[in-house]
Amino acid sequence: MEANIKQVSAVLNPPAPHMVGDGFRVHNFFPKGHKLKMSPFFLLDYNSKIEFSARNEPRGVGVHPHRGFETVTIAYHGAVAHHDSAGNSGIIQPGDVQWMTAASGILHKEHHEEMFSKKGGPFQMVQLWVNLPAKDKMSKPKYQALCHGSIARHQLEHGTVEVIAGEYLGTKGSASTFTPIHVYNLRLNKNGKAPFSFPSGYNTAFVVIEGKIRVNDKEEAKTDQLVHFKNEGEQIQIEALEDSTVLILSGEPINEPIAQYGPFLMNKPEEIQQAIADYNQGKFGYLEE
Repeated sequence: MEANIKQVSAVLNPPAPHMVGDGFRVHNFFPKGHKLKMSPFFLLDYNSKIEFSARNEPRGVGVHPHRGFETVTIAYHGAVAHHDSAGNSGIIQPGDVQWMTAASGILHKEHHEEMFSKKGGPFQMVQLWVNLPAKDKMSKPKYQALCHGSIARHQLEHGTVEVIAGEYLGTKGSASTFTPIHVYNLRLNKNGKAPFSFPSGYNTAFVVIEGKIRVNDKEEAKTDQLVHFKNEGEQIQIEALEDSTVLILSGEPINEPIAQYGPFLMNKPEEIQQAIADYNQGKFGYLEE
């Protein structure tokens, strides 16, 4: 059994935060904060829990483009309103997940939801950038709004695995994906245990959203830390040392070259140039500020 355990490579503290717009105070765990092998996940911005004061004018990020990947927003506290140039809009409440496939190109904006903004309160979110393989980068944009109540659940003896994407012990995830990928929210009561198994070659990491856990009877991690795993072995066990919520990420690497510039994630520099030209020519559609 020991030989098949997926060993921890590091337990990492959140990098210093920075603001995205005026509404999101994020720790960029990767690619800038820590140099981690995490393909197909390209970026992880973690908005650790923060109190926002009440405000009439909602904070947020104005209209900006994306091409070549997907943005996945997972809400834990607070609420965000989203609008994009494909005509999608919605409110992301605690427990909800918004899975936006930018692909060939989209404009979007994200602000604190109006009622949350007027009241203020705790705010905690994760945004992932999930890379797309070259063959899918120019596919049509799409949008998956996953309400908390509709997300697939696997009941454990002492908790729940919310299967956002992929599969967990036969429970299939709610989101459709372009490559093999697992995204779960584990909610585990104190002293509860949960087993996980991912192929040895998959890039895997956990973010402790709340609480404190022990991994494989060895390493401990607490709120706001990231646990990164080696690409060997398959089995992982989590034990909750207190009531805990853990974001679990594992996926098959996309072994293709990456060219990234700002909000564009392509394979070649010339594709970045084309994305900039297309954006400047209005080919990403129109969205009012």
